[in-house]
Amino acid sequence: MISVLSRTMSSVRGRRLQARQVLCVAEKNDAAKAIAEIMSAGRSRRREGFSKFNKIYEYECNMLGQNIYFVMTSVSGHLLELEFKAPFQKWRSCNPVTLFDAEVEKYCPENYVDIKRTLEREVRKCQALVIWTDCDREGENIGFEIIQVCKAVKPNLQVLRARFSEITPNSIRQ
Repeated sequence: MISVLSRTMSSVRGRRLQARQVLCVAEKNDAAKAIAEIMSAGRSRRREGFSKFNKIYEYECNMLGQNIYFVMTSVSGHLLELEFKAPFQKWRSCNPVTLFDAEVEKYCPENYVDIKRTLEREVRKCQALVIWTDCDREGENIGFEIIQVCKAVKPNLQVLRARFSEITPNSIRQ
């Protein structure tokens, strides 16, 4: 059906996709909606997540000889941020040179907690995760943030990467 995803799914470390339900995550809601429309041939259903800005699109299709239920949602760019640990957080609290060796921690900012909660809830029901972020450095970084959040809930989750150059039927189907 969709060769970009089929090629990826059929050759993940020599394994076949072992999933009945797959969570797909795009970088933005508009991208999630457009990809779901293309993948479902216009038959996706929309429902609400915890974030009012990031919807969930669901559809079923047969791929690689399997009936798979897809749940497509999105983040809104970066999901996680980095911050220096307590003694280094305030300006003039230390010599700037010490920041090169200072520890940092990743955290989810308050305005993205609802997006994170949606991912955590949806991934519990899925056997695989497909990353649909832009195929550039920033998109890869956002993809790894999504993986980190999802694998914290489901450590043995199978992770796949969709590769595409634009969100058009031809690009998604190639």
